Amino acid sequence: MANWEIVELHRNSANWPKPLGEIVRIEKRVFPKHESLAKSFEEELRKKNIGLLYSEIGGEIAGYVMYSWPSSLFASITKLAVKENHRRRGHGEALLKAAIQKCRTRNVHRISLHVDPSRSPAMSLYKKLGFQHGAIALVSKIQCHWIQAFGLEQIKTSIATRSTQKMTMIGFSV
Repeated sequence: MANWEIVELHRNSANWPKPLGEIVRIEKRVFPKHESLAKSFEEELRKKNIGLLYSEIGGEIAGYVMYSWPSSLFASITKLAVKENHRRRGHGEALLKAAIQKCRTRNVHRISLHVDPSRSPAMSLYKKLGFQHGAIALVSKIQCHWIQAFGLEQIKTSIATRSTQKMTMIGFSV
């Protein structure tokens, strides 16, 4: 395995823009548009109780994990992504373990995450690290269109039933 390290992204650090830009590019490549936080990534990271760790190898970011802890009882893995050319090399597992450890230091008792059950490699990793099936949620995408009518803006919504997806929530007790 090549020499790489897990780095914590600190909000007020001078080098914040460089890794953040690369992480946003990974986000856009890895996640479908409706699951991507790319447009609001920086805003998300400025929120209280949000952490981000990334795996770096030779100055290149290989992957990242974003997590939040709204209380000391509960935390959530918001995102975990590894660049395609760095997969199957331990980055995802190391990132997830590091995020779990960060949550442990905050005395968190339970960690959850949402995952598309068709993502078998992700499901295998989560199960390997002790996550278990929780609830299955059905999610439907709502398309919003802004229209101008008589000088007033109105929202026209339509539910795209063909985009209904199954998401699995799995949890882990720390």
